[in-house]
Amino acid sequence: MTKIKVEGWQQKSQEVVYDNPWIQVRHEEVIRPNGTEGIYGVVHFKSHAIGIIAVDDDDKIWLVQQSRYPNNETTIEIPEGGGPLTESPLAAAKRELLEETGLTAQNWQPFMELRTSNSVTDEVAYIFLATGLGQGQQQLEDSEDIELLKVSVDQAIMMALNGEITDAMSVAALLKLALLRKT
Repeated sequence: MTKIKVEGWQQKSQEVVYDNPWIQVRHEEVIRPNGTEGIYGVVHFKSHAIGIIAVDDDDKIWLVQQSRYPNNETTIEIPEGGGPLTESPLAAAKRELLEETGLTAQNWQPFMELRTSNSVTDEVAYIFLATGLGQGQQQLEDSEDIELLKVSVDQAIMMALNGEITDAMSVAALLKLALLRKT
């Protein structure tokens, strides 16, 4: 792959215009890579995005169905959540899997790392493959209304391909899983 040199952006000023425990929104005055002046809005995430592909011994994958406020819709996803920047992504993944599904896993493998929307945010997503599953009790947060779904891995991949699963982290992880299973 040929790499094209990009001179990069320069920040002239920065102002925090919104701040809560999860995100911070900044208004920035910038000099664009072409040398012209402009503005930029940046959403800084105060946690990592975490996703887990949880596959049991019968080659079934655990998914969650839940309502998502920003788009006013119910989605099907791999188990996902957030982990404070001070917490290791693996520790956050173990906590999120237990919280959302009640599952624990004996085996954890880093699966992929993503930038969720790098044109406006600095959020980094870490996705893990969890196997050797054991069932426990869900520990849902007040904001979660999760229904568990257990389907074959092939069915989950098809759900990503046919648009039943639209969550970006879930689609990326399932399509990578599909490709890895073909090789």
